[in-house]
Amino acid sequence: MVDGVVIPAGERSGATGPGDGPGLEGTGQFGALGLHLADPRVEASVLGLLERVETDLRASVASADPLVSEAARHLVEAGGKRFRPLLVALGAQFGDPDAAEVVPAAVVMELTHLATLYHDDVMDEAVVRRGAPSANSRWTNSVAILVGDYLFARAADISAELGPEAVRLQARTFARLVHGQIAETVGPRGSDPVAHYLHVIAEKTGSLIATSARFGGMFGGASAEHVEALAGYGEVIGVAFQLSDDLLDIASESVQSGKTPGTDLREGVPTLPVLYALASDDSDAASVRLREILATGPLVDDALHAEALGLLRESPALKRARETVRSYAEDARAHLAPLPEGPARRALESLCDYIADRTS
Repeated sequence: MVDGVVIPAGERSGATGPGDGPGLEGTGQFGALGLHLADPRVEASVLGLLERVETDLRASVASADPLVSEAARHLVEAGGKRFRPLLVALGAQFGDPDAAEVVPAAVVMELTHLATLYHDDVMDEAVVRRGAPSANSRWTNSVAILVGDYLFARAADISAELGPEAVRLQARTFARLVHGQIAETVGPRGSDPVAHYLHVIAEKTGSLIATSARFGGMFGGASAEHVEALAGYGEVIGVAFQLSDDLLDIASESVQSGKTPGTDLREGVPTLPVLYALASDDSDAASVRLREILATGPLVDDALHAEALGLLRESPALKRARETVRSYAEDARAHLAPLPEGPARRALESLCDYIADRTS
């Protein structure tokens, strides 16, 4: 499952969420996320905050044990778009972005995210993460799991310095992540597969992004109303990003999604267009043939894979999935209504526009 706008091959986990790709480097980096910061002061504030987050991230994963330090630094140094710290930074713009708690709050969110990646790679038996050997393939599954646990512990330690509410929110977010992973692992268990899939994405991806936006507003000192608006926006925009990546895996003719087109099909990952196609009762020959192929599971045969990819690109299922993505993008925009007009709100709105347009 995706995590973001650019995801190298081998990075398939819903906990990953938006943001696993090349590092952030000024306005061009924001453009890669579809984010537009038209105000130089806001851009300088956000970039400055992200630079401090980067420094503190490296310090926070240090350990007296050289092996733990090396393994814990592995994904920090591999980069990423730092989407969660970015939302913390943007949320803080609705209060005081220079408040002392904003940077550690962003570090807590990124550490929690990184910890999930170590665990995900073990579960997925991944060999590559962010263009480098995954921790499990380099140090064994046991080490990868324990390093993920160590990063969770470091996140909890920093949360404690932010106060009991931060600890409570981080713990509840972690619980949602775990519930989402369990739900994905055991499958729909008789429930509607589409509803189940959307629930998994909300738990694994939307939850952490929602808390990131909430932390930004909360520790920036924004009003309670604005904090709730930011959290609602974060939840929905996280799901929208994941779904848009599902579509790009099918619709992109290149590596726009960060992976070879049709990777999910080849691996048997049941993303939204596939679920819509399988649930369809369309009786035309193309729809019937598509359901027959998809029902076989992972499409490792090159000819069947190419046939299914071509049929999906022309299917009503892909059109329906596009409409779903657009509805989530518009829902995210609606959550911003209570926020004051200004460059920070326009930046968040630009993400909605980007998601709606990138899969059209």
